[in-house]
Amino acid sequence: MRVAIAGAGNVGRSIAQELIENGHQVMLIERQPKMLRPDRVPDADWVLADACELASLEEADLAGCDVVVAATGDDKVNLVVSLLAKTEFAVPRVVARVNRAENEWLFTEQWGVDVAVSKPRVMAALVEEAVTVGDLVRLMTFRQGEANLVEITLPPTAPYVGQPLHAVPLPRDSALVAILRGKRVLVPSPDDPIEAGDELIFVCTAEVEDAVRAVVLGPDSVERTREER
Repeated sequence: MRVAIAGAGNVGRSIAQELIENGHQVMLIERQPKMLRPDRVPDADWVLADACELASLEEADLAGCDVVVAATGDDKVNLVVSLLAKTEFAVPRVVARVNRAENEWLFTEQWGVDVAVSKPRVMAALVEEAVTVGDLVRLMTFRQGEANLVEITLPPTAPYVGQPLHAVPLPRDSALVAILRGKRVLVPSPDDPIEAGDELIFVCTAEVEDAVRAVVLGPDSVERTREER
């Protein structure tokens, strides 16, 4: 993929390095000359420009990018970059960094954002995921598709423990995409049995989260979770 990243601070450079190591072409856009440090990510294309200016983005050929990442430390800048990328250049995928949790509600498809990444939300999700067994934990929201990435760690009492996946009647608009078992990442297949302690990773719409919880953890799990919260 060709990826443009607005903001060449620590976050932007870290994302760029990771993507380059995975074989992608990356362009870093930075408006402050002192932040231009090509030696930090030598395989990226570095552009000195204001990512909020239409002319600068045209010159950088943003329309030729598959993904734009708005990774600056300013939420206002990230929103403007996202909106321009989507509406003016029709970039297929826009990912935006949310710096202040109170601004998260703004990062929607109306502003051109497909995926909003909030560090407080991610940290909270990781904490929940690390300590929660027998409940559904929302890890990420995909704005454009109105779907969520969710995780359930199976307790020994889960109804389908020991049974193959094809026996689990998952609701419509949900899909099991991975099983984390110890240090292994398993691609689910219909004949694979699920085990106590498995971390099941689903993509599903918000509307069917309770149904997924009820199937995987038992019909009483939804009411029990509501009472505990």
